[in-house]
Amino acid sequence: MRAELNEPTTLPVLQRTGYFFARDTSMPETFQTTRLVEFRDTDAAGIVHFSVFFAYMEAAEHELLRHLGLSVVTEIDGKTVSWPRVAARCDYRKAIRFEQSVTIAVSVERIGTKSVTYRFDFRDQSGDAVADGTITAVCCEIPHGDIRESSRPVPIEIPALFIDKLRPYVIA
Repeated sequence: MRAELNEPTTLPVLQRTGYFFARDTSMPETFQTTRLVEFRDTDAAGIVHFSVFFAYMEAAEHELLRHLGLSVVTEIDGKTVSWPRVAARCDYRKAIRFEQSVTIAVSVERIGTKSVTYRFDFRDQSGDAVADGTITAVCCEIPHGDIRESSRPVPIEIPALFIDKLRPYVIA
């Protein structure tokens, strides 16, 4: 495995080495999950409504984190850590319909000091591209573990535990 050193602003953050970050240049892993399109996911034309792809992305992200033994709400060193979303996008390529299955491949596009950007690639049963999207989530401490609306999350550096577990999924 080969690593390159770059400035923090020019690459995904993977391993902190002083003021530089090492980027793993080996082949990334991809987490895959499959969803069956349910009737409630479709619009009047019988195709998956555009907004449903965002729910699919969030569910796939949660599955990846659970697969890694993590969660979007975790207690680390006595602190409650959560991941509010700050950006989301989805580009659509092909319609899918009720009772079709869609495979969602999840990878990590970028790990910053306080945020993670996940990439999602959707494919139908024949392997054709259906959509692709990203979600960026910021690592935040929830003061006193209080997840009420009145609590204001405080952005913090991503704990090493998350970086270590997400590292294999980073795409260059």
